[in-house]
Amino acid sequence: MPAPTGPFDSLREYVAALDAHGRLLRIDAMDQDRFEATGFAYRMIEEMGYHAAPAFLIGKVRTGGRWLDGPVIGNLYPGWLAEALAYGVPGVAAGDRHLYRATREHLAAKLGADGRWPRIPPRDVGREGAPVKEVVALDDDADLLTFPWLQTNPGDAGAYITAGTVFMEDPELGRNVATYRCQVKGARRIGVNCEIGQHGWNFIQRAKKRGEATLPAAVVIGVDPITFSIGTSKLAGLGEDELAIAGGLRGRAVDLVRCETSNVRVPALAELVIEGEIPTDHGEEEGPYGEVYGYMGLKKPWNFVMNVRAITHRRKPWLVNAFAGVTKLTMSMPQAVANFAHYRKLMPNLVDLYRPVETNGVVLVSIDKRLPGDGMIAGQHLAAGDMFSKCIIVVDRDIDLHNKEQIFHALGTRWQPSPGSLLIPRTKGFPLDPSAPTRWLTSKMVIDATRQLPAEGGPEKWPAVSRVLLDEQSPGTAALVDARWTEYWQGWQA
Repeated sequence: MPAPTGPFDSLREYVAALDAHGRLLRIDAMDQDRFEATGFAYRMIEEMGYHAAPAFLIGKVRTGGRWLDGPVIGNLYPGWLAEALAYGVPGVAAGDRHLYRATREHLAAKLGADGRWPRIPPRDVGREGAPVKEVVALDDDADLLTFPWLQTNPGDAGAYITAGTVFMEDPELGRNVATYRCQVKGARRIGVNCEIGQHGWNFIQRAKKRGEATLPAAVVIGVDPITFSIGTSKLAGLGEDELAIAGGLRGRAVDLVRCETSNVRVPALAELVIEGEIPTDHGEEEGPYGEVYGYMGLKKPWNFVMNVRAITHRRKPWLVNAFAGVTKLTMSMPQAVANFAHYRKLMPNLVDLYRPVETNGVVLVSIDKRLPGDGMIAGQHLAAGDMFSKCIIVVDRDIDLHNKEQIFHALGTRWQPSPGSLLIPRTKGFPLDPSAPTRWLTSKMVIDATRQLPAEGGPEKWPAVSRVLLDEQSPGTAALVDARWTEYWQGWQA
């Protein structure tokens, strides 16, 4: 029987598919009071890399001096195989080095010419179709401390819910679905880290302007992978429903069920839901917290909180920890496809665009260079439009952006630091960048590592690339080596 592929309706279906494809490691127990899970995650990524390391499922966790039943899942989106599985790319096989391109092409075919994703609105179901209602705890019976939330880093302010999808609703804008870290402050109290300007922050401010003392909200753990990835992306504008986009990419609606204490609706097949109210004019100190860049963020003197009114969940719910700054946090392909389509309109000669998960702030671009200045123009478009970028490296179309050896080879053989560099001293940046002296602002550099034309200060004639000459002048060589590859290695031992 072939291993299953997506799209999936639940976290458990997705994890079962990872397991069937050999990308899930099961560990009986870990002592997180000694930060064992964090140390393991670091070591695994260091030894295996982001794209080969598997997801791991911990059966029981020691945290806060107690052993608590899980499971807790880490590295939930291991490499491009995970995204290919989740989005239902046909012909998925572990070890396929073309999975990134296959997944991108699969999703690009769904993106409309107008840059819009297909949309299928969510649908309401009753409690009988909602496993997340198997256990309901209200008011004083709702105790967050009975679940194994992890303190990921010794420097963190405490345990955090790091992979919760926060649901809010507005009478005019509709629903907002987003991922914000939530510090566990007690049995019935959590922090909710909505940054200024984010959609959740806007929803709370709008409630405050309406004179509402609190805004109902729900933090949902363990949604299906596509719903989670859309909640972590910037694909939906303010007032657009992320769940409709998730439904369009899934090919079927996301099933929702009403909360116990409010009219907020949440995914019926989720693992656990924390219901509560966010005060619109009251906040508390929050953090510090280890951020996605791998550095400890600063303590925040004021942040939103949520008072918990109910917890509903499946029996023995599965929890997810993001291990921010260590493992890959989410699936990035829909955002990558949307970004490529956007920049292709600005740059018709754009060939490829890639932001490596292991190098925050670095963006790689390949172009079909035709005129002097094409490389710098491409780099400046990215510098102006992508707040995550800090170092933009532009290369020729023959360079594979997923091959680091080729990128470094281009830097060493095609790039002249002068005039092939542009320093932008001050522009919009990512607020979590630990090197930025001013939040939201950064300097940037464009590196034009394309072959410089004579008008750009390059040589009158570039020599031919030896590998290209081999393929052009001896076209049968590659097929010969492919045909005999297994034969060459007979009897070889590592």
